[in-house]
Amino acid sequence: MAATSAALQTVLVAREGVVARITLNRPDKRNALSLELMEELIDALDHIGADPEVRAVVIEGAGVAFSAGHDLSEMVGRDLPFYQRLFDVCTELMEKIHRIPQPVIAKVHGIATAAGCQLVAACDLAVSAHDARFATPGVKIGLFCSTPMVPLSRAIGRKRALEMLLTGELVDASTALEWGLVNRVVPTEQLDDAVAELVDAIARSSPLTVGIGKEAFYAQVELDEHRAYDLTRAVMSMNSMAADAQEGICSFLEKRKPTWTGT
Repeated sequence: MAATSAALQTVLVAREGVVARITLNRPDKRNALSLELMEELIDALDHIGADPEVRAVVIEGAGVAFSAGHDLSEMVGRDLPFYQRLFDVCTELMEKIHRIPQPVIAKVHGIATAAGCQLVAACDLAVSAHDARFATPGVKIGLFCSTPMVPLSRAIGRKRALEMLLTGELVDASTALEWGLVNRVVPTEQLDDAVAELVDAIARSSPLTVGIGKEAFYAQVELDEHRAYDLTRAVMSMNSMAADAQEGICSFLEKRKPTWTGT
C-alpha cells in the first residue's frame, strides 16, 4: 500500500502500510509539547486507534530532537485554570497511548527531556539512537517533573526514577536501556530498521489478540498478584473463544500459517 499522509498544525500523520507514523512537528522548538500539539496528538491517536488496518504506531520527532518537553514559553504568567488544563491534557495524552489497541513505539533521537521523557516512558515500546539522551530536569528550574514521574517510576523503578527526578541530570542511551526506559539502542543509521523489526514482529500476530493483551497488561500491572490473576484468567477465558485464538491453535497443531480475521 502506498504511503498516505495528513498534516495538522504541529503533528504530521503518515500511513505506511500497517504502520501509522506520527511526527512531532515543531523542530524549531525541539518539538516542545505545546497545548496545541498535545491536543492534535490526542486527536491523531483517537483516529488511529479506531482504524483496524493499523497494526502499530510510531511516534518520532522532526529535526534534531525527539522532544524537549512542555513549551515553557506558554507557561509564563498564566492563571491556575490554564495550568490545570495543560496538565489535564498531558495526562489524557499519556493515558490515550495505553488505551488504543495498537502498540505505540517511541523512536528516539537527540534529546527526550521532561514531558518528552514522559512520552517515551508512556509509550509501550521505545527504540533509541545510541547518542540520544534522557532527563527530567524540571527540578533545576523550580518546576518538579511531577507528571513525568508517573510513567518514569513505573518504567525504571523508584531509586532510578528518583535519581533522574532529583538531580535533573542527563542519562545516556545505554543507561536508559539498562534501566528499562527503552527496549533497544542502535546506531542512528539503524534506527528505522530496528523500529521496522518490532513492527514486523507485532504485525505477524492477530490484531485482536495484540489489543486484548495490551489492554490486559495495563489493567493488571498495578494489581496485587491475586487480583491480577482474577483479571487475567477471565481475559484468557474470553480470548479463547475468539475466532483468531481458535485459528491460531489449529494452525499450530496443523503446522501451517494462521489466517487472522481480527475476530
